[in-house]
Amino acid sequence: MKRVAMAMAVVAMSAVAVSAQADRPPEQAPVAESGVKPPHSIRPVHTYSIVARDEKTGEIGVAVQSHWFSVGSLVTWAESGVGAVATQSFVEPSYGKLGLDLMRAGKSAPEALKALLAGDEGREVRQVAMIDAQGRVAAHTGKLCIPAAGHQTGKNFSVQANLMDKATVWPAMAKAFESAQGDLTDKLLAALEAAQREGGDIRGKQSAAIVVVKAQPSGKPWADRIVDLRIEDHAEPIVELRRLVRVSRAYQRMNAGDLCAEKKDWECASREYGAAEKLIPEELETYFWHAVTMVTAGKVEEALPLFKKVFAKDPKWAELVERLPGVELLPKDAKLMERIRAQK
Repeated sequence: MKRVAMAMAVVAMSAVAVSAQADRPPEQAPVAESGVKPPHSIRPVHTYSIVARDEKTGEIGVAVQSHWFSVGSLVTWAESGVGAVATQSFVEPSYGKLGLDLMRAGKSAPEALKALLAGDEGREVRQVAMIDAQGRVAAHTGKLCIPAAGHQTGKNFSVQANLMDKATVWPAMAKAFESAQGDLTDKLLAALEAAQREGGDIRGKQSAAIVVVKAQPSGKPWADRIVDLRIEDHAEPIVELRRLVRVSRAYQRMNAGDLCAEKKDWECASREYGAAEKLIPEELETYFWHAVTMVTAGKVEEALPLFKKVFAKDPKWAELVERLPGVELLPKDAKLMERIRAQK
């Protein structure tokens, strides 16, 4: 295993070096006093972020905000049972993939980051943080990152930021994460919100992202992502991110309701749909499918008020009802359908 891990590290270092060379434009930028050639062709994602692990559940996550378009497409990397990476400043995206590759092969987060930095000529303009599935963390802030820049590591987390309004941003993130209540998603959001209250990115706000994965992989990567949300361009990206987390949780409860219905556990289905309705009371979808499920369960009297609520706000849903018996989502019962239509 040691030989495999060492070989992986060598491959990773070579890949980063090759990537750095390939990304440079034909005409090099002036050499800095340190001798490092800043790779200005790589996008400057100056930002604040957090990588973390929930000690109780083993869930792993990463969250970020920046005054840069689509920050989540570059910065955030996470894999169930492996770890999470945030790669920013003059960002080298390969730190994400190669960091996860190394951790999957058995390297700790500190070992993986050390190996990648060793092979990167642009390390002094990078800011990178990694956490592995055991909660071991590592972070690097290059000396050419634009100030205020720095990082702080703690038990099961690392917070990092560059181009900040002031140097109190990342300590505020650490404090917020450690004191926050709720699940890992709640704690990651709390860290982002604390950063913004402290002044955040000196340029302002634009995009944000959050990824949270399960502790153990199922072999189905799409099922291992608990949260995977990105705000590409918004005046209040963190506010919008929190709203989408609420919507995401509601749809997760709706999905759970569907699974309960498949098992004909109607009490469970009604409970899950009810929970979704409380999370997003403005969304008609939750009430409609709750009503359909209740009809399927034979609880028509419980379903009719839900149909009435939906039809009153948007009559098009009544048109959809007519299509459901033909695909076996409602009974082919003329009298029943007439009762549902009467709710318009």
